[in-house]
Amino acid sequence: MTMFTCWFLAQETPIVDPALLNQLFSDTWTLIQGLLILLVGWIIASIVRGVVKKILHNTEIDNQIAGWISGNDSSDSSIPIEKWLSDFAYWLIILFAVVAFLNTLQLEAVYQPLNSLLGELTSFLPKLLGAGILSAIAWLLATLAKTIITRVLGSFNLEEKLGEGNEQISVSQTIGNAIYWFIFLLFLPSILSTLQLEGTLVPVQGLLDQILAIIPNVLGASIIAAVGWVVAKIVQGVVSSLLATTPINQVGAKFGLSTEATGNSLSNIVGNVVKVLILIPVAITALDALQIQAISQPATEMLNQVLTLLPKLLAATLVLGLAYAGGQYLSDMISNVLSSVGFDNIFQWLGIAQTPKTPETTSEETPETTTETKTPSQIAGIVVLVAVMLIASLTAVDILEIEALRAVVGTLLAIAGQVLVGLAVLALGLYLANLCFNLITNSGTRQARFLGHTARISILVFVIAMALQQMGIAPNIVNLAFGLLVGGIAAAIALAFGLGGREVAAEQLREWLNNIKEN
Repeated sequence: MTMFTCWFLAQETPIVDPALLNQLFSDTWTLIQGLLILLVGWIIASIVRGVVKKILHNTEIDNQIAGWISGNDSSDSSIPIEKWLSDFAYWLIILFAVVAFLNTLQLEAVYQPLNSLLGELTSFLPKLLGAGILSAIAWLLATLAKTIITRVLGSFNLEEKLGEGNEQISVSQTIGNAIYWFIFLLFLPSILSTLQLEGTLVPVQGLLDQILAIIPNVLGASIIAAVGWVVAKIVQGVVSSLLATTPINQVGAKFGLSTEATGNSLSNIVGNVVKVLILIPVAITALDALQIQAISQPATEMLNQVLTLLPKLLAATLVLGLAYAGGQYLSDMISNVLSSVGFDNIFQWLGIAQTPKTPETTSEETPETTTETKTPSQIAGIVVLVAVMLIASLTAVDILEIEALRAVVGTLLAIAGQVLVGLAVLALGLYLANLCFNLITNSGTRQARFLGHTARISILVFVIAMALQQMGIAPNIVNLAFGLLVGGIAAAIALAFGLGGREVAAEQLREWLNNIKEN
């Protein structure tokens, strides 16, 4: 009985401390709560990631954002915005769940830094949301403005009026894109201010202030240029159409121009010249409206020089055109007159034998290559035309006041005159040489043909020397060579006469001496 009582008393003493057991149960329950929080957070994060990905996939918002980032308007961008945003939402919820888990476990040393990070994120989210709202408003206004401007400009057929309809990028689309990004630039300081990015806000605000300050000048210059361009195009069309109704295109056809009003015709060229004359002062006014001295001052000076040179250039062109027309008429008239008086037989007059031309028999496979041979009268007409154009060129250069070109044209004109006079002297010499040859040969005297050739060669040598000297081709060398040639011929004749007639001379001297003695 005593032993049973002792054993029973021993069993009344607890083996495990109840406080420790309660603490164990409490910690286990806390851990289970934390794990449940993690599980619920993971489930919510997964659901949110799927929902965000589905929303972005259905609304194409991610592709729009990717297009903004990459600068590409196509919807199939390679930037995975959909994955990035869904993963961001997923890990943000996971971070909340981890902080809640650590807070449940009362691990302050671990969750305190994460809690601070989460606090920073949560405090930044309103700023990010505000920046997103501003960006959405900017995108909405920019898209609306781009659409309106593109459609309005497209309704005016601006590309066709400017002659740029075949370009890949239209003018209306370019202006719409410029307005689109300009609206974003206007909202950029507000977005940066909402995000409190002061380091980036200051230079962007300064840049925007400069752009806004110059926009009125650019707008004014653009309006001036656009109005001037439209006026120039209208005046060009009116002038070209009015001139097309006159015979001016037929006149231009004589200069190798087209007779079509829309082609390379004289009326179209005059219309383009009038358009340029209008656009030059318009460009000067537009550059002055910009008020950018570094750009407008040199460009304005250049355009003023061009505007000053244009009247002289037009006058010089008119002189050349009239000279060409008059020279062509004079050339045809002289060619006809010379042809009627038999000038085409001048080579026979000069004793130059013409090579007879036999027609060549070509096979059917050989293409016909006929080259028209100019007659002497036609060559004379061409020479007259060239002379008239050279004189007109000198006058045109005097109008343009280009000293270097004036010297070149004057030298060419002087050389051409010398060559022409030299050729005339040579032709006259050939005629006289041939005439002397014929007279001596037809005289019937002894050795007449030999004497005729001798006379002709002598005249030709003399005339060639005169022609070369007149042309100015090494006059000193020509004079020296001619003198040496004549002197050599004279010396040869003297020696031949002296040596060959020595016995005759001795006999004649003896006869003279005998006569003297007898007398």
